[in-house]
This record gives sequence, C-alpha cells and structure tokens, in this order.
Amino acid sequence: MKNVYIGEILRNEEIAQDCFLMRVALHVSFIDPRPGQFVMLRVSGLAEPLLSRPFSVCSFERQNRSCSLDLFYHVIGRGTQILAGLLKGTQVEILGPLGRGFEVAGHKKNIVLLGGGMGMAPLIYLAMQLNKDACSSSSAMYFYLGAQNAEAVIGLEQLKKLSFTIFTCTDDGSMGEKGLVTQIFLKDLKKFVPGETMIYACGPKPMLSALAKILQKTKYPCQVSLEERMACGIGACLGCAVAVKRSKKSSLAYKRVCADGPVFDINEIVWK
Repeated sequence: MKNVYIGEILRNEEIAQDCFLMRVALHVSFIDPRPGQFVMLRVSGLAEPLLSRPFSVCSFERQNRSCSLDLFYHVIGRGTQILAGLLKGTQVEILGPLGRGFEVAGHKKNIVLLGGGMGMAPLIYLAMQLNKDACSSSSAMYFYLGAQNAEAVIGLEQLKKLSFTIFTCTDDGSMGEKGLVTQIFLKDLKKFVPGETMIYACGPKPMLSALAKILQKTKYPCQVSLEERMACGIGACLGCAVAVKRSKKSSLAYKRVCADGPVFDINEIVWK
C-alpha cells in the first residue's frame, strides 16, 4: 500500500478557461514520479468530496529539504469546484505516485507527442524528461497540441522552453490551424519512418480512438495514457476497467487503468 502524504498548496490558479494549475509542496521522502504516473488527491479534514480525485503529474521538482509537484485540473463538477476555491497554505492528502508510466524509448530519430485538452498534463512532464534525454541524443521532437479554442490551450508556455517543434490547432481555428489534432498529425505522418519513430499521446477517448484508426495498419509504435474516472487509484474497486484484446481475436479481457495503466500500447485497447 502506498503512503499517504500531507501536502501544502503553494499555488492554485486559473491558467485557462476553467483549467487550474495546483502546485503542492510535499515531504522530501515523496518518491520521484515517472512521466505518465498520477496521484490521488483529497482535501485534508473535509468530508466532501468523499472520494479522492486522480490527477496526472505535469511537473515535479526536488529541493534539498522538500519537493513539489504540479497538477492540472478542469473544473467540471462539485469536487473540482471545491478544489478551485482552495487557498495557498491549505493542506491536502496525496496518495502516490501511482500507476504505470510511459516507457521512454531511447535512440529513436523522431519523438512525436499528441496532446488534446487536459491530456496535456502527463505529456508536459514526459516532454521535460525527453528534453533532458535529447541533450545527449540526436532525436528530433515534435509536439501536436489540440484544444477546442484558444482559451482552452494549456501547457504551451512550458513547451516553448523545450526543444520541440510545436504544432497547435483548435476546433474553431482561434489558435493555430483549424481542425482536430489527429487530422493535423495525419498530414505529417509520412514524414516519419515507423522504425525510427515513437509516438506518445493523451487526450479524450474519441481523439485516441481516431489515432488508433490512423495507426492500425501501420507499424508505428504508440503509447497512450487513458483518462478514466477512478475511485481508489490502486485497483481495488475495478471502477476504471477497460476492454483490452486477448491473443484470440474473438475474446476480450479487462484491465484496470489505475493499476495496469494508465499508459497502454495503443493496439492493446479495444476502441469502441
């Protein structure tokens, strides 16, 4: 069982339309999370919301006597509304880091990341790690960033500090190219040789399903981080199970996003 840490909010600000960035200070004993892992968070001493909420780690820093992590979240219900009203200094309970993160592929000529909406959160942390690795390699890195509109774009300022070629697109054309992020990526797909390329993606399920359809008859390797509702974060409640393929084409199995993921091979998932 993972330890529960008591953290203190250092920052909790709206950075885009209904999107907040929370920075939490933690004890130095907190384990360094891997890109793609997440934490479960609840407010210390509050009976509501009863259940913890899952949040992907989008940044982590370690100091001599403490450490801090950044979490993006979207205000969509009562629980996140309460989080949005929390002040600096408020104590929160953090369980984690949890789940299986991204496997960082070395010696790939091309590294491609696709992020949609709040799916940017784990990819920002991954991008930071890849940027460090790229300093000692010859990898070319590309980031395709999609959102509904310019007001909903998150993470762009962080990405501009890294060694990525960035492509932005919005559904309404208010920032970057007009269109879906998968459509923009499809236009460039032939530029990347499958054996020399690794693709990472996170975003809404329709986006990931569309990406799976694009890649299904190709040999491009792709890791995806799934967004699912979670109650426990440790695989006990089975509330975040998703259908996966078995070796036999006609049969299905199920895996828990929190414990077996949230990162999976894109071809492992049954996209409905």
